[in-house]
Amino acid sequence: MEETISLKELLETLKKRLVLIVSITVIAAIISGVVSYYFLTPIYQASTQILVNQKKNEQSWNEVQTNLQLINTYKIIITSPRILDIVSKELDLNMTAAQLKRKITVGNENESQIVNVSVQDADAKVAAQIANKTVEVFKKEVFEIMNVNNVTILSEADVSENPSPIKPRPLINVAIAIVVGLMAGVVLAFLLEYFNNTIKNEQDIEKLLGLPILGVIATIDDQKMQERKSAIRGETLGS
Repeated sequence: MEETISLKELLETLKKRLVLIVSITVIAAIISGVVSYYFLTPIYQASTQILVNQKKNEQSWNEVQTNLQLINTYKIIITSPRILDIVSKELDLNMTAAQLKRKITVGNENESQIVNVSVQDADAKVAAQIANKTVEVFKKEVFEIMNVNNVTILSEADVSENPSPIKPRPLINVAIAIVVGLMAGVVLAFLLEYFNNTIKNEQDIEKLLGLPILGVIATIDDQKMQERKSAIRGETLGS
């Protein structure tokens, strides 16, 4: 016999398990908040920009296209051991080039000669130092590597008075946890209802036996029964 679930039954299931759903949602939000605020290390980001081009009086369309093509090569050179080993040594970071590379992101906008070098670190000051030193070393070394002098530092990374970490973002994490907790609570509520084989009403009996219901014995409230008896007794004495 095919079973169908009505919208009313779905809403009744949610209503019956509302405490469970709310509890899971609140617990997920609390755990997310505690982990975000007290256990995850704040990460700061510092960025600097360089411009890849020749001097103004030497610039031509072909050279612009050449510079754009060179940018992809420059991205690789910036994060190469040739550059990062020098950065680590001069800043006394005690990190290998591979470890330093994981902190650095190099990118540029489409058809743009401006390259952004971003560094993430648990210390905002260190992130700025790494970013500035990386472009500084790159500008010096690229001349020896490729025999070109077409790199200009546009802006240096600096540290504001009260820097804000880029991650974690506790409020976003809590919001995500609320959504996930709510979904988990709803799914769990339906699973508990689905695997609950207890006969709760006459419809469950009809589904289980596959037989029509001929009659139902109503539930009699004891208090109402006593009130009814008292009323009948009063009527009898009054007559």
